[in-house]
Amino acid sequence: MILQALVEHYEDLLKQGRIAKPGWGKVKVSYGLNLDRQGHVLGLIPLKVAQETGGSKKKTVFVARMMEVPHPEKRSVAVCPNFLCDNATYILGVDEKGKPERTSQCYEACMEKHMELLSDIHTPAAEAICHYFEYWSPDAARQCTDIEDNWSDLMAGVNLLFYYEGEAVTEDPAIREAWQQFYDRKDESGQTLCLVTGKKDKLAVLHPSIKGVRGAQAMGASLVSFNAASFCSYEKEQGANAPVGEYAAFAYTTALNELLNDRAHTGTIGDTTVVCWAEGGESLYQDVGMMAMFGLTDESGMTDGELRAIIGKVANGEPVQIEDIRLDPDRHFYVLGLAPNAARLTVRFFMRDSFGTMIRHVNEHQERLRIVNARQKEYPIIPIWKLMSETVNQNARDKSPSPQMAADTLKAVLTGGKYPASLLNAVMLRIRAEHRITRERAAMIKAYYLKNENKDCPKEVLQVMINEESKNVPYTLGRLFAVLEHLQQEANPGINTTIKDKYFNSAAATPAQIFPLLLNLAQKHLRKLANEGHKVYFNRQIGKLAEVIGESFPKRLNLPEQGAFQLGYYCQTQKRYTKKEEN
Repeated sequence: MILQALVEHYEDLLKQGRIAKPGWGKVKVSYGLNLDRQGHVLGLIPLKVAQETGGSKKKTVFVARMMEVPHPEKRSVAVCPNFLCDNATYILGVDEKGKPERTSQCYEACMEKHMELLSDIHTPAAEAICHYFEYWSPDAARQCTDIEDNWSDLMAGVNLLFYYEGEAVTEDPAIREAWQQFYDRKDESGQTLCLVTGKKDKLAVLHPSIKGVRGAQAMGASLVSFNAASFCSYEKEQGANAPVGEYAAFAYTTALNELLNDRAHTGTIGDTTVVCWAEGGESLYQDVGMMAMFGLTDESGMTDGELRAIIGKVANGEPVQIEDIRLDPDRHFYVLGLAPNAARLTVRFFMRDSFGTMIRHVNEHQERLRIVNARQKEYPIIPIWKLMSETVNQNARDKSPSPQMAADTLKAVLTGGKYPASLLNAVMLRIRAEHRITRERAAMIKAYYLKNENKDCPKEVLQVMINEESKNVPYTLGRLFAVLEHLQQEANPGINTTIKDKYFNSAAATPAQIFPLLLNLAQKHLRKLANEGHKVYFNRQIGKLAEVIGESFPKRLNLPEQGAFQLGYYCQTQKRYTKKEEN
């Protein structure tokens, strides 16, 4: 299913001319090896481009340029040269790996391949490459000033592309045609039925590498591979265990690499790299899908209100017109999550549904997250990464959330399923550790129990604003704790440590042990108040809430009841801050 969807996406992009046709691929190229008509090396042309990296502390680095070149070979152990674009071992015949015989074999194989394809092509660029291999001496490589100056970079394995007098040889029509004919040659032997296309094709023994998954090997990783005998069946080797034709292997890997290389439409959650696409290949679906999942960015060109309006219309099944493009809610939409696993990739999730259905699930999720915030009159979209950041210690060296929890949460959001229990546990652990309930943490508790219903945390406590009519005891206890904390702060202006820092966790878990102590402490705080009006206000608040609780406090609160306690505390605190803002 994944490979079929990616092959279809490749064909959609190919129709629009937005992706390389079979035989070609995008590769990171650092330098152009510039030649003259006689094949002499004129120097290296730097091809790296500036790129901003980092979050708040942005810095500019130079990275290899993505260029369309003849499709590179998938290498294992055998010597296997690429055409026109390769590393210094193959193109220059030099490296520092300590295996001179193998280095010589790589260079000779590269020379043979280029001479075979270009010896009958009589264009200046083709003749320059042939002359280069006739006259070049690897031993004299360091005599070239540009090569010497960039030696360490070249030894790191960066790619070089042949240039002829300042122009990439891939622009030469005759050279392109020679490569295309070579690539399209059909070998009728060894053909098999492709499981992806349903057509006969030559078996892809090794599939091209996937690059761009965060945490995976820089040289690329495999989505489909069989590298040990335990993975094989009926004495078949490698790709023969799951026959995929060369065309399908090229198409799905090219499409996936294109998606991963498009950083504007790539998101990360935990250790999972997330990409999405729509049937037909229109990028506007990706724009809206990524913003719905990961929030707005500086490059979005859209306000939170505009995004909410679009999501709302699509969720209701209404078509939306943006920049002369019509968003169809019935269009098939795909979301794929990949995680690193040594030399291979793990599929965390793969989802296929209509665009409108997925956006409706995201919209319902955001509605469940709506909760009062005194500092914001609106209810902005809370992106998934922001929710996950609230489950980890921000002072820790590793601020990454649990990979499986993050992936399961995003999957639940997009499919409309129940949230994972690990999400609630992570939120509760952070609240207990920090004694702090942020808007995002309160929102996650509310959303969790709205979707994963529990009688001990009923809907009456899962409201956007404070529910002063609620008779739920744990919720009321949370409200009472907030009032007692407010009283302490009023009686001791400028106090740094409150009852929240010392008693919050125990008050939420074992109210019968803590609240009598807190109420006795409150009497001392009341006596400290100079303002009689404040005394009357706090006495009235405490009495009103105590009446709901009854004559005795619960001995213990289970996890859902603790959630109700925390929501009561949060909403009561926000009510106080709201009054301050209004004043």
